[in-house]
Amino acid sequence: MKILGISAYYHDSAAALIDGENVLAAAQEERFSRRKHDAGFPTQAVRFCLESQNLSLADLDAVVYYEKPLLTFERLLETYLAAAPRGGRSFVAAMQTWLKEKLFLKTEIRKQLQNLAAAMAAAQGQPEPHRRSLPELLFSEHHLSHAGAAFYPSPFEKAAVLCMDGVGEWATTSAWLGDGSQLSQLWEISFPHSLGLLYSAFTYYCGFKVNSGEYKLMGLAPYGQPVHADTIRRHLVDIKPDGTFRLDLSYFKFHRGFRMTSRKFHKLFGRPPRLGETELSQFHMDLAASIQVVTEEIVLKLARSLRQETGATNLCLSGGVALNCVANGKLLREGIFERIWIQPAAGDAGSALGAALVALHQQFQQPRTPQALDAMRGTYLGPRFSNEAVQAYLNSVDAPFHSLEDGPLFERLAELLDAGKVVGWFNGPMEFGPRALGGRSILGDPRNRQMQSVMNLKIKYRESFRPFAPSVLEEEVANQFELTAASPYMLLVAPVKRELCTPMTADQEQLFGIDKLKVCRSSLPAITHVDYSARVQTVSSRTNPRYHNLISAFQRRTGCPTLVNTSFNVRGEPIVCSPADAYRCFMRTEMDVLVLENQLLLKEEQPSRPQDESWREEFELD
Repeated sequence: MKILGISAYYHDSAAALIDGENVLAAAQEERFSRRKHDAGFPTQAVRFCLESQNLSLADLDAVVYYEKPLLTFERLLETYLAAAPRGGRSFVAAMQTWLKEKLFLKTEIRKQLQNLAAAMAAAQGQPEPHRRSLPELLFSEHHLSHAGAAFYPSPFEKAAVLCMDGVGEWATTSAWLGDGSQLSQLWEISFPHSLGLLYSAFTYYCGFKVNSGEYKLMGLAPYGQPVHADTIRRHLVDIKPDGTFRLDLSYFKFHRGFRMTSRKFHKLFGRPPRLGETELSQFHMDLAASIQVVTEEIVLKLARSLRQETGATNLCLSGGVALNCVANGKLLREGIFERIWIQPAAGDAGSALGAALVALHQQFQQPRTPQALDAMRGTYLGPRFSNEAVQAYLNSVDAPFHSLEDGPLFERLAELLDAGKVVGWFNGPMEFGPRALGGRSILGDPRNRQMQSVMNLKIKYRESFRPFAPSVLEEEVANQFELTAASPYMLLVAPVKRELCTPMTADQEQLFGIDKLKVCRSSLPAITHVDYSARVQTVSSRTNPRYHNLISAFQRRTGCPTLVNTSFNVRGEPIVCSPADAYRCFMRTEMDVLVLENQLLLKEEQPSRPQDESWREEFELD
């Protein structure tokens, strides 16, 4: 059965196509539209999924939307009525959007699908298909889609499933038991009590963008001390022994206004929210450390309760909170479950896939056979470009390049990386989800002490405190990090191997905040965070052989089986999708080398072009 899943109209719109249990294609709309977290209907993502398999909409058995809009509308009405007369302005704004667009989503989705079917037919010189030829339109539920995305692609026959996010229709945290093709809900925590929104409140208060900057808060936490953790526990969130929790809503405004926090919240911590792009103080670092500790406490307690309740030895995670790789790493090290699998597109984008799989197994009652690794194909599910297509583009913009076979190319890149060059790496299908995993990556030498600051300030144009992640050969991970499990999706933080670490001196121990960044902590300084940790990606020859071969070439030259890996984009820009996106980013930054499949481009050989700063206006800062 061919089923298309879509998520849209809130944030991170996406499409995913399955044929039975086989995941054929998946992509976020932002990669095509070039608008980060694009919430519009995923027209281009849907079109890519279909055209990549030479299909039309008429070839599908069903299209599945990832949630039930009327239940969300019910929540909004009940929430605003309970808060009235407070929140009147936000209520009017929300109702205008709903009455214009969201209340009639079934009609709107059908209209968008019909328009797409007509456009695809016209491109092939065919008449517009009749609307009756469109496939059946189904609706899942938000947390059911999360749970489906977590369990069905996992390698487990049976597993507990934990979904944590901001809010779906009503649920903010839910627990499930997956067994074969069955997925049964155990319990849920309902809005407005939300771990995701609690974390987002601190994201907002520390001056970062909600639904975008949470990972910044996580990266900031190691610079601080959790001195406010008890304050959070006493005033903001009541955590029960089993991990369930309730928020004191008097400190928040997300349930009745445009802002996340109230004046009472600001009074509790003694100051107003930080304005974006202003200086970060030790206070904000301590707040980040504090909410991170509280988040980890809740996650661990929920996991222990779920293990006791289900007896399951495996755990699957999804929802935005599952992208907190620090909490994930701690959960793994605690050994509550024997094995953990995390959906790589854990947010709403991945729910497009979850919705399709839920329909397959629950609506159409199709059996399930877990795969040894998982069903995600390394999450390399997006567009790919042939060498011929790459060459045609480069010739069209008069960009000099060298075409090399894989062997000589990898050896040359190893030489360049060893010399301190920064490499844009465009290889095979684009990744599905928020992480660059060796498909659309910027690479560097992790041994280079200047690499972290160079990449942040001259390539990514982002905050200096933000760490970079390592890509390490799967077979070498235990020699580099305190990690014995595979981490193919960069969703686990682990300590750097003790033997590679450099102890701090007494004077260095006294440093605070950003001053900690200046201390070299290991023989891999570019990827070692200030707490001696790293967000690890293990690279397998089974899922990305070319990336594995490149790192292997670097290891043969240097003895180091690890590279710095960050996403191929500048701050505020979605990860690049096409050769044109990649070349434009290459020329706008101080990147030294660009690889587009088998084409090698050196910056010094490129024609002189006017300085292009347009990206600063083109992409809204995240």
